[in-house]
Amino acid sequence: MHVWNCNHQSHTISVISRRFISYRSISHNSLCLDNLLPLPEDIASISLPFDQNDTPSIHRWDAIIRDISASSQPEKSLIVYAMMRRKGVTPSMHTFPSLLKSVSKSQNHNPYQLWPHIVKFGLNSDPFVKNSLISALFSSGRMELARQVFDENEQADVVSWTALINGYLKTGSLVEGLTCFKEMRLRGVKVDGMTVVSVLSAAGKMGNIWFGRSIHGFFMETGRVKWDVFVGSALVDMYSKCGCCDDARKYFDEMPRKNVVSWSALIAGYVQCNRFMQALVVFQDMLMENVRPSEFTFTSVLTACAEMGALVQGMWVHGYMDRCKLEMNSIVGSALINMYTKCGCLNEAFMVFKKLSGKDLFIWNAMINGLAMHGDAIGSFNLFWEMLGSGIHPNEVTFLNVLSACSHGGLVDEGRKLFAMMKHRYCMAPSVDHYSCMVDLLGRAGHLEEARKLIKDMPIEPTAGVWGALFGACVIHKAYDLGECIGKHLIKLQPNHSGRYALLANLYSRCQKWDSAAQIRKLMKEKGVKKTPGCSWIEVNGATHEFIAFDGSHSEFHSLNQVMDSFIVQLTLADYATDCSLFAFDVDAD
Repeated sequence: MHVWNCNHQSHTISVISRRFISYRSISHNSLCLDNLLPLPEDIASISLPFDQNDTPSIHRWDAIIRDISASSQPEKSLIVYAMMRRKGVTPSMHTFPSLLKSVSKSQNHNPYQLWPHIVKFGLNSDPFVKNSLISALFSSGRMELARQVFDENEQADVVSWTALINGYLKTGSLVEGLTCFKEMRLRGVKVDGMTVVSVLSAAGKMGNIWFGRSIHGFFMETGRVKWDVFVGSALVDMYSKCGCCDDARKYFDEMPRKNVVSWSALIAGYVQCNRFMQALVVFQDMLMENVRPSEFTFTSVLTACAEMGALVQGMWVHGYMDRCKLEMNSIVGSALINMYTKCGCLNEAFMVFKKLSGKDLFIWNAMINGLAMHGDAIGSFNLFWEMLGSGIHPNEVTFLNVLSACSHGGLVDEGRKLFAMMKHRYCMAPSVDHYSCMVDLLGRAGHLEEARKLIKDMPIEPTAGVWGALFGACVIHKAYDLGECIGKHLIKLQPNHSGRYALLANLYSRCQKWDSAAQIRKLMKEKGVKKTPGCSWIEVNGATHEFIAFDGSHSEFHSLNQVMDSFIVQLTLADYATDCSLFAFDVDAD
């Protein structure tokens, strides 16, 4: 790799003057690099790995441009290009892809400005260069222009089509990307493995299992696509993201060869489906196969540990990351903070937070949320202001975390101010989650009418979550009549949600309206709605145990029952009186 820097060193060549070298007499519209890259008053010199009097080959120039385009100052590759042209060196097919990559990272330049140079040197028909232009235009947000460049190519091959599809997918235009895939097939262009990987990824991100299965069936039936580790990993990832973990496992097991991507996709799929125990088992299998985990793997595993409260295993993963000398980015760092806070170790979470250098918004959000989760509303609120003082701008998640802290801490006035700040100072439109937090905040404090008015004035349709927050407040403050109306409305909104029936039945039991509670049970039975069995985990001596309601399969089931019976006896002897109204009505009982 060629060494270069932007400091004054031994091989520093003469500094380019403020008037940048321009190359004129270009066919089509003349392109002046003065306009392409406006230079500052005091431009730094660039050190190159050869003497000023040398005439390096185009290969060396291309290598330097490529290195600079991948650096933190990619625009300087244009300066090197101008130096190269001044020495009379003709660009190659590898020159412009790097330059296009550099320009696409800048908000000040349009990659299409390089097109006249590409045409002048006869590289406009080169598919590698043209596809690089399409990708650069997509990266800079110029989708229409990218499609226009693509359409000018009447003989577009599979590489060009894949570049177009990937361009749409990377900008989040998933539907357009899948539409291009259909168009590609209608035109009779042969699909290759890279195309299949792209469209499977899009189907997974959209959660479109129907389209994903169609793609899977297509390449299996036609046999045109080689079943390699990339296609296999994409298939596992697609099924996982669509919630079909059993299918993902099936095709994972059928893969002739696996890599870290396929292992990580399966682990992430289990986590997404709340099958945390299986995620940890797969992680252990992965280590047994001597596959080195990636940052993506660690994020999923830490999430599984957090959701299960598996502190010992989470700490082991943290230690393993340290032993691997993993450079912790914001995603892994926030996952680690989340794991410690959910496992009840706020001090350890704060130690991780303090050690992380260059804290970005993800890290701040994780710590603010951790404090809120532990009921430290004041600490969460103060950390929010500390974040603002450090120059980090909040996003929607930040406000959601702080509003949640205010809700659980009873900070009504502070919550009102934050909600107004979000809308007016930062011009963010509150989502239904923000409204749910505000309704919960007002409702917990007994401001039921204000909460009700907030719902009425919402610019978006209130969801079951918003109404559920008000329903909970009605139960707390014994506003049973209003709660009954909301409970019935919730059942209409989510007729297949067993929890909605249980909440209303619970309210009736509090009011001692046993007939109404029985009617809810009957209604639920008539509609065929069944409760999802509750599931919980506990970690004992480093081993995680899973418990499912009404399931006696645990090896220590009878011993645990005896312990519970002894608790009940002791509570009875202590004159503990059970308040049955606090328990949800058992809508599944016979």
